[in-house]
Amino acid sequence: MFEQSIGSPTIVIGFVVFVLAMLGLDLGVFHRKHHAVTFREAWVWSSVWVGLALVFNLGVYYWFGPKAGLEFLTGYVIEKALSVDNLFVFVAIFAYFNISPMWQHRVLFWGIIGALVMRALFIVVGGTMLSHFHWTMYLFGGVLVLTGIKLYCQKNREVAVERTLIVRTLKRLFPVTDEHHGARFFTKEGGRWLITPLFLALVTVEISDLMFAVDSIPAVFAITSDPFIVFTSNIFAILGLRSLYFLLAGMLGRFRFLKVGLSAVLVFVGLKMLLSGIVEIPIILSLGVIAGLLTASVLASLKAGRKDASRQSTEPVNLTASDRKTVGTR
Repeated sequence: MFEQSIGSPTIVIGFVVFVLAMLGLDLGVFHRKHHAVTFREAWVWSSVWVGLALVFNLGVYYWFGPKAGLEFLTGYVIEKALSVDNLFVFVAIFAYFNISPMWQHRVLFWGIIGALVMRALFIVVGGTMLSHFHWTMYLFGGVLVLTGIKLYCQKNREVAVERTLIVRTLKRLFPVTDEHHGARFFTKEGGRWLITPLFLALVTVEISDLMFAVDSIPAVFAITSDPFIVFTSNIFAILGLRSLYFLLAGMLGRFRFLKVGLSAVLVFVGLKMLLSGIVEIPIILSLGVIAGLLTASVLASLKAGRKDASRQSTEPVNLTASDRKTVGTR
């Protein structure tokens, strides 16, 4: 599998070292002191991560050619878009466990570390399966189509964190405290160690990302079979997920049709895999379709939000009898 990759072992090691250095800089320097991430800070870091991804994209384009550059860009757009769906789950998780904004960055940071390891393993396994068993291409395609349909049917459902298997299992198997203990994942009370709500939130975040990875990684394999491009596009999308959360957490409710767009993207890339033996869809066309679907869903959401705001501002105010009497005496 790796012999066909554009990424040599030296390049892969260099990329991993760069990622670890950026994470160390993030946690050890800029977020050494726990604090609630501000909108401005989230905007700056989101811009940094997107900028680094685009610079890396230019490097791929320059060193490995236009095809590799377009594959990375398309994979990155898919991963970035699908990662937004994670944010809806993060909001529900933090609300259920009552995690203070001051500690949310800590949960997401260690959640991202775990996600990087899990996704790397997923990519190795998925790439190996595709290189040795071609029929898995159609299996992945079918899974993506079904997932897209399921996402569309569930677009208006709320996330019920309390009913998730992992939360119920942890509470049943391990001693858990309902009290928060700052940044601690574990605390000691009465001579025994207890799991804090912060740790429960972390595990739930990890499990949710594991479930999302089952969909998102095959979606990138629909664009390219190169494991290096799949890996790097995944990593860059995940690295910017924390700052994107703090940037958009308060506005996610406005994007009511985003999941419709994401479901359409999953169905499209799934059909692309299923039809790969019949018709080859060019990368540039795939990028255009994906970008068009996402843009249309965002614009439709914003338009619907403006209509709702306009309707509320023009609706007549129903006054009670006492209110009308008060107005009449002025």
